[in-house]
This record gives sequence, C-alpha cells and structure tokens, in this order.
Amino acid sequence: MKYNRFEELPVWQAGIDLAAEIYAMTAKPEFKNRYSLRDKIERAGVSVSNNIAEGFERGTNQELLTFLYIARGSAGEVRSMLCLLQRIPGICDLESEISLLTPARSAAPGRVRRRRSGSRGVREAGPRSVAGARRGRRGGGG
Repeated sequence: MKYNRFEELPVWQAGIDLAAEIYAMTAKPEFKNRYSLRDKIERAGVSVSNNIAEGFERGTNQELLTFLYIARGSAGEVRSMLCLLQRIPGICDLESEISLLTPARSAAPGRVRRRRSGSRGVREAGPRSVAGARRGRRGGGG
C-alpha cells in the first residue's frame, strides 16, 4: 500500500491511539500526585507516534526505518512503565493499556520502499523481515 502522509500509516495511527489512551489513563485520580511517573509515561507514549512521523517526513527509507526502530523502543519503554505501575499499590488495572502496545510494536519494523512520484516519493509498507531490511545497511558509525 502506498502512503503519501504519515497520518495514513496504520502504525502511526496505533501510536497516536496509544498516546491518547495514556493521557486518558494518567488523568485518573490515581496519578494525581505521581508527577514524575505521569510525565515519563506521557512523554514516552507521545514519542512513539512522533518518531514515526519524523522518520516519514525525512523522506528516505533508511531514515524511516531508523525512526521506526526508535518508536519501537519508546513503545517498549511505555510497556515497561505499565508493568511497573501494575506493581505499585493504588494504581488501576493496566492490562488493557499494555495490550494496546502489541499492534504498535509489531507493525513498526515493516518493509518500506520508496517509489518515485515527482521529487518527493511515496513510501510503501509491506511484510518484510527486519533482518532483510538490515541486510541493506552499509557499515559505518551508528
């Protein structure tokens, strides 16, 4: 499928849904006096969709793939924090919030290829393994 805007990407849509759910969760009274935890999980949640958008807007497949991996890392950070919050007495049940991370995490490292469409190009995502995408990388600093 071809994508002209990051808002069309299913993985971005899952990421923005995740951020909205995190903000809804942290608006609950249980988070009232937990400022640092609330701030940290909100920032990590927003980072998922923001990194996908940034990678897409950079215009190259390699940068998009790099930012998809960064977004996946942010999703892992959110999931880890949700697991911690479940162990803290007085925090609500977070099973549904944890399950939201599965689609965002699994969709992030998809196949991406560039098709010429004027000077900008259109990205296309499909089912290619992460290992296959990595084989195309050149050596060098990281």
